[in-house]
Amino acid sequence: MSATFQGRRVVVTGGTGALGSAILEALIEQGADCHATAVAREHIAHSPWADHPRVRWHSLDLGDEAAVEHLYREEIPEPIDASIHTVGTFTAAPLIETSLEALQRLIDTNVTTTFLCCREAARRMIEQPEGGRIVNVAARPALLPVPGLAAYSAAKAAVISLTASLATELLPKSVLVNAIVPSMFDTPANRAAFPGEDPSTWPTAREIAEAILFLAGPSNRLTSGVSLPVYGRK
Repeated sequence: MSATFQGRRVVVTGGTGALGSAILEALIEQGADCHATAVAREHIAHSPWADHPRVRWHSLDLGDEAAVEHLYREEIPEPIDASIHTVGTFTAAPLIETSLEALQRLIDTNVTTTFLCCREAARRMIEQPEGGRIVNVAARPALLPVPGLAAYSAAKAAVISLTASLATELLPKSVLVNAIVPSMFDTPANRAAFPGEDPSTWPTAREIAEAILFLAGPSNRLTSGVSLPVYGRK
């Protein structure tokens, strides 16, 4: 087993989701001490890592500014070596059928949560001699438009823009900021939602997690401001 993250402290938001859970698995294998978030305590109970000694769970709404500030400032001891932000939501509808409420929900869940976690992670990391690593999660429609996904694409495009801006702003402080850009990836939920698709062309959550760990790890000393496609053969 590699020990790339041995002794390193990593925040993973959305730790009970398919991608978040895969990231935690990979980090645990590589020796990390993890802080994972979930919106509700009952979700944590169903995680395979619910009782793992190297995962500390935090239940909060990542759209709540005060709660996110408290998480990063009070609940996580220094240092924070990496902060990985997987929280988001998806809605598909033609533009003319998309309500302002639906757009706002996509912005709140995908953009606001990412912004707040980036900000609080950055506030901690710029004070650390070694800086840190931030990884966000965008989506392929933000780069390659798909009919019926205008609102979702706009929200994920904001994540890409935020990532690029922060990479430039934080580089002098040795904080590297990147995003991964998935298409479809292989989960039971996606298989059920898209029964006509061939899941053998989709990357697995674990494969995407491995790409994230490179960007979030100490071996990444050069890459910042990248939105990395992880499409598999899809």
